[in-house]
Amino acid sequence: MLILLPPSEGKSPARTGAPVRWDDLLFPELNDARRVVLEGLRRASAAGDAHSVLGVGPSLAADVQRNLALDAAPASAAHSIYSGVLYEALGYASMTPVQKRRARSQCVVISGLWGALGFGDRIPAYRLSMAVDLPGTGRLATYWKPHLAAPLTRHAGDGLVVDCRSSTYAAAWAAPPEQSAVVSVFQLRGGVRTVVSHFAKRTRGELARHLLTRRGTPPASPAALLTVTREKWAAELTPATTLRPAQLDILLD
Repeated sequence: MLILLPPSEGKSPARTGAPVRWDDLLFPELNDARRVVLEGLRRASAAGDAHSVLGVGPSLAADVQRNLALDAAPASAAHSIYSGVLYEALGYASMTPVQKRRARSQCVVISGLWGALGFGDRIPAYRLSMAVDLPGTGRLATYWKPHLAAPLTRHAGDGLVVDCRSSTYAAAWAAPPEQSAVVSVFQLRGGVRTVVSHFAKRTRGELARHLLTRRGTPPASPAALLTVTREKWAAELTPATTLRPAQLDILLD
């Protein structure tokens, strides 16, 4: 089983520690492509229109400034750098050692800067969304798509891929439809399904934690994933077609 996660917009910078060691990152074959994006990010962050290009407001000036020296900035494990609501709900720090090893083995983060990362990969905090159209590189989801295809397909093997990404990050790579399930979260209001972004992120994090911490065999198919999900939530499954993966809908009251 492979769990695909988006990065969080909010990040907790490492205060001390060595900088990123490129050859230690999962998928080292992506390093050339990563360096292209890093150089483009450095140039964009130094430009007068940096905030506009990166899609951030003036309050994030320190984040943009940090982009100028990512090679030298202290690095820490991805699961501690990413600090948004999904990662809070996943709760890596409170897992047992066995569960933490499972998380590092089974979780991959899709990133606008790094392409794809292992959960334990040491990285600096940065500011770059997959939605950015980076000068000299272009729309990042489009840029990463050909680079991610081979390493992620190989890494997934023939196991189930549980896709907890937002649509922005999902555009960078899609697993074969027959072996993947996209997780969507809806709140029921008066019998009508409503998309709720905050609760969707939290619930995807809670689902990832449930998959990593529960006892028993990991689900090997979308149907098995539905059964495991129903241990905690009301859920429905739309089966895969030749063009689309299965969709797992979690329904919140």
